[in-house]
Amino acid sequence: MAAATAVCALALAGCSAENFTFGPDGNKKHLRPVSSQTMALMREKGMSKESPILLRIYKEESELEIWKKTTAGNYELLRKFPICKWSGELGPKVKQGDRQAPEGFYSIRPELMNPHSSYHLAFNLGFPNEFDRAHGRTGAHLMVHGDCSSSGCYAMTDEQISEIFALAREAFDGGQLAFQVQAFPFRMTSANMTRHRNNPNIPFWRTLKEGSDHFEVTRQEPKIDVCAKRYIFNAVPNDPMKPFDAARPCPAYHLQPEIAQLIQKRQNSEGNDITSLLTRNMPAAPVRTNNDGGSNPAFAGRVPLSSVQAQQQAEADDEDETPRPAAKKQSEKQPAAGEKEVGGAIAAASAGLKYVPGATAAAAEFSQFLHALKRAKPRNKKSAGILPALFRFSLLVFF
Repeated sequence: MAAATAVCALALAGCSAENFTFGPDGNKKHLRPVSSQTMALMREKGMSKESPILLRIYKEESELEIWKKTTAGNYELLRKFPICKWSGELGPKVKQGDRQAPEGFYSIRPELMNPHSSYHLAFNLGFPNEFDRAHGRTGAHLMVHGDCSSSGCYAMTDEQISEIFALAREAFDGGQLAFQVQAFPFRMTSANMTRHRNNPNIPFWRTLKEGSDHFEVTRQEPKIDVCAKRYIFNAVPNDPMKPFDAARPCPAYHLQPEIAQLIQKRQNSEGNDITSLLTRNMPAAPVRTNNDGGSNPAFAGRVPLSSVQAQQQAEADDEDETPRPAAKKQSEKQPAAGEKEVGGAIAAASAGLKYVPGATAAAAEFSQFLHALKRAKPRNKKSAGILPALFRFSLLVFF
């Protein structure tokens, strides 16, 4: 019972399994150079390989954008990637185990990059940030990673995360201390804000839109602060001796006049658009879809298999088409010490993980359990996916 509790706790933690890896990773996947296609785009757009980057994520559209600073000093869109999978509903992550992918503004420092991820490559979003902590939000290990499999994270293909990782590495090498990730529920347009007007998260989303507007009108990374438990953008305190504090009321502050004018102009224009859409009775979107996240239409019918799914498919093919080999003779068996390693190798392979020599023979029991799960007839499709997933996390707990 205690073991099951530990497995469930780890499963609820988000993409926490990504902090573990089986065996040495000698392929230096994190050192892969920026692709020739992206290098050509950078030359075309007047960007250097080492210039700063900024990422924008849109859940509903399942898209991730990479923006990069040009030689003129402004951020311009470099590349747009379809997101393979994200989990949960539209809305922020509130508590550990809710399967929600975070929304908000996050700062990614070099130490949050994981070149040894079980999900090919990954970087930690740094959830909870100052805003999240002020609201008592819980959770950990919320990532953008590869392997096209998500539990509270944003999952990309291995090829995509390799390119993102390479661009981040070059930006850090060029002197960028941290890059900003702006995670939104959808593109922050007047139409989308109108469609989602009945969602209880709309006050929070209006704040996110304000931050989005600051980036859109300036093409500069907005300075993020938190006071009175809310985000504020490009704010300058009137009294430098009264800094912003997430848990305290906001001190008097102001915006630079040129930014304030641009923001006001944009808000006036979009306010008129929203009024027009409401006058035309634009239908409201449902508050909940009852779907677990989404995937970009680019992957429709051809979502790449995760490493776990690929291994399970290979095992199924072997069971269906390949005769089982005859049992080995006694003389062909491995030494007793070697037998202790066999269970670990089988269980790690069954879960799509790398194997560390020295795993205990108890792993053989886990492997048998996995095969039992695969042959069982679950009562519904949902439990069919949950049980193998919990088993995969159990490997990480007991090894």
